[in-house]
Amino acid sequence: MSIWSFANPTRFMAVTARLVPALGALAAVLLGIGLVWGFFFTPDDYRQGATVKIIYLHVPSALFAINAWFMMLAASLIWLIRRHHVSALAARAAAPVGMTMTLIAVVTGAVWGQPMWGTWWAWDPRLTSFLILFLFYLGYIALWGAIDDPDTAADLTSVLCLVGSVFAVLSRYAVNFWNQGLHQGASLSMDVEENVDNVFYYPLIICIAGFAALFVALVLLRTRTEIRARRLHALRLRERMADA
Repeated sequence: MSIWSFANPTRFMAVTARLVPALGALAAVLLGIGLVWGFFFTPDDYRQGATVKIIYLHVPSALFAINAWFMMLAASLIWLIRRHHVSALAARAAAPVGMTMTLIAVVTGAVWGQPMWGTWWAWDPRLTSFLILFLFYLGYIALWGAIDDPDTAADLTSVLCLVGSVFAVLSRYAVNFWNQGLHQGASLSMDVEENVDNVFYYPLIICIAGFAALFVALVLLRTRTEIRARRLHALRLRERMADA
């Protein structure tokens, strides 16, 4: 079965009807294990104390705040090139999920950073780029809502997504681009010296897997809702034309 077969809304709805409950259950199990393990069965850090345990929410949410935009970028490119409506609706569906992940990352980052930095906010490169990314999410969602014609809205939001991808990249690599700011380097790295200790690493990986399952489940669920809304809109237009 080709991946392009899922551009058929009927087939997409049939397959995702089984996937969404399974992914939701998997997310609940993984997050339950990861968060309980991380919050209750890992030690406090010798410098950061108990606040280090925010890592189990902050790192996964920050990761998927950025990856959500890249997923929207891929879906937008498919729409612009192949004009598959499901891809445009998937991009639209992912935006509120990505925006929520970005908000969680910003808030948990402030709570985590305040004891260490002595301030809730600093115009650090990564923090600033995340704030801009959040505003791009808001703008993307607002643009979808401001245009009545769905194809025109998909075209314009796809262009906005291309522009916003620059800031998604900056959010991911801000610490590498600028050797300044308060934010620490990556918590997960191929470099053993920079990676977090194994006592924090394993529950963190489980939490990231849980966030991944949750993200996919939410995007699929919202895409299904968008498909239904589009069908309802088409039916209403037909009724108006019939009455006219």
